[in-house]
Amino acid sequence: MQMVFHLGVHGTDGDRLLKTLLNNRDWLLRNETEVVSPARHRGLLEEAMMALNGAAATPEMQQIMLDAMLETEAPQRVVMSSPTLLGTPARAVAREGLYPQIGSRAAALAGLFADAHAEFFVAIRNPAVLLSKLTHLNSGGYAAMMQGADPRNLRWRDTIQRLVRSAQGRRVVIWCHEDVPLIWPELVRLIGDIPPEAPLSGALLYMQELLGEAGMARLNAELGGRDQLSITQRRQIQTAVLQEKLPPDAMDEEINLPGWTQDLVDQITRDYHADVAEIAVLPGVEFVLP
Repeated sequence: MQMVFHLGVHGTDGDRLLKTLLNNRDWLLRNETEVVSPARHRGLLEEAMMALNGAAATPEMQQIMLDAMLETEAPQRVVMSSPTLLGTPARAVAREGLYPQIGSRAAALAGLFADAHAEFFVAIRNPAVLLSKLTHLNSGGYAAMMQGADPRNLRWRDTIQRLVRSAQGRRVVIWCHEDVPLIWPELVRLIGDIPPEAPLSGALLYMQELLGEAGMARLNAELGGRDQLSITQRRQIQTAVLQEKLPPDAMDEEINLPGWTQDLVDQITRDYHADVAEIAVLPGVEFVLP
């Protein structure tokens, strides 16, 4: 059995991945893949991880959890998608960096189903934007969230290195949230193990949100007039329609954090791009490029 954990992160796709997978539920179930909603696993997994305290679950405990979560008999692939798998937003930042517990959380999740093959899927995004999103998710505000951490030390390269070390050879798939509109179909297929020839509902979800009805009409006209498009060709068409129909500032994010300047935003953005380049070639990482 394959246990697939989409860890988020907070402030990325929300529940879009979960909804898209559930929209393809019939195909997934026919192919022995079950998507487990957060309502069926959230409290269960947290309680089990606390009880085990880093130890691996026994076969009997694993079966009890599976019986509680699953609606089908013995699926070959089980998918869970929720940023709560990484813990609460309040634990996203510490002096040690972004998501300092990502390694221990991944190891604990894998240990819950020690007899299965665990896979981890994680979106990353510019820390300047991420911190702005996290501030709204933390009741204590920006200062409480940061816990004295220097935002310049919140580097994704360190976070993903911790994850890869703890994964111990298990599959780790990473992508940039900023690239999601172009790579969305490939992400859904990777997580659901849906082959390219299978139909996919919701493949243009992000494009629809960005373009609206008029823009989507143009995109569908461009895509519909061509047979057997490659991934590269489809992305080229999407990019062209985005450039034509999307307002220039539609993708801009406002950063309004205490004490931040434009120079700080620029520095963190440059560091993020450097980290992405490093993560993309990190051994043990499958990086999804646009």
